Amino acid sequence: MSETFTLATRSSALAVAQAEQIRSSLATRRRDVELHRVETHGDRVRDELITELGKTGAFVRAVDEQVLDGAADAAVHSMKDMPTEKPPELSVGGVPARAPAGDVLVTPDGTGLDDLLVGATVGTGSLRRQAQLLANRPDLSVEPLRGNVDTRVQKLLAPGLQTEHERRVAAEEGDTDEEFDQRPDDWFADLTQLEQAALERRPETEYDAIVLAEAGLRRSNLYRHSAFETERLPRSEFVPAPGQGALAVTTATSEARETVTDAIDHPPTRVTTTVERTLLAELGGGCVAPIGVHALLQGEHVSVRVRVSSTDGDREVSESRDLPAERHAEAAREFAAELAERGAAELIDEARAETAGE
Repeated sequence: MSETFTLATRSSALAVAQAEQIRSSLATRRRDVELHRVETHGDRVRDELITELGKTGAFVRAVDEQVLDGAADAAVHSMKDMPTEKPPELSVGGVPARAPAGDVLVTPDGTGLDDLLVGATVGTGSLRRQAQLLANRPDLSVEPLRGNVDTRVQKLLAPGLQTEHERRVAAEEGDTDEEFDQRPDDWFADLTQLEQAALERRPETEYDAIVLAEAGLRRSNLYRHSAFETERLPRSEFVPAPGQGALAVTTATSEARETVTDAIDHPPTRVTTTVERTLLAELGGGCVAPIGVHALLQGEHVSVRVRVSSTDGDREVSESRDLPAERHAEAAREFAAELAERGAAELIDEARAETAGE
């Protein structure tokens, strides 16, 4: 390994921000760290939902290939995007401390989930979020939503901003009696960059709210943005995807693994995400089934909440359990087997068949 350590990453803004976090932790006086941006198949296919891309690895394989080919020393991933199976040459060299793992409801005006009108349209690209939303509010209309974090927020904001712009233009041209304290051009200039970009969009669906990962908003520096409001959804009901909020750095050599482990590995996060991903691997389904798993290390136990749902949120198998930390991976496998026997496997098979049929 040379004095320059190379990190492969997807080229999206969020992925680069995540890789920069790892780069900062790895860089020392004796070692430079540079980023190697990779465009993945998942990035190129802009109009498909993740469930239609075939496998969770649509965002992962091309980046890991850079490590396997020797073009990069390590690769940075959002852990929830990683398939549970990986080439034997690869290992997870480091798992840094986790960001908040939960989901948030995003609205232009701060309306909470309980206060959304009957029939309100909520956007998400996740079958898990769809199922959990419908289980909580079966009256909602849950519609597909694709794109990076900025794009999704812009699609939410676009209709309201466009309506406001049209009102101001109409007043400026004398078509209405409304009065405004700013001309349309001055109003536009005072908008944030995110709002200006939203104004140019023409989304096919008008969303009343969208659901995103809190970690993605934070890493995109959008969590406290003035253009919208967020509501944290309770993790007891909106159980996150396995690994949500966590990053993983994959390596292919012992030297690179040691470098990464020493610099960034956070043992409690490695334990909890190992439990979550073990349950996911044993249950199967990946991104094509509504599976929520969240673990929290509490002393000698790992407290785990699992929720496996039908895609319409009408049926589920769910349970919370404390697993012994000293044998957390084995205990997670045993827990998964029990859940499968109780009907989780059937729900996952149904979701997989529905996705294949669509």
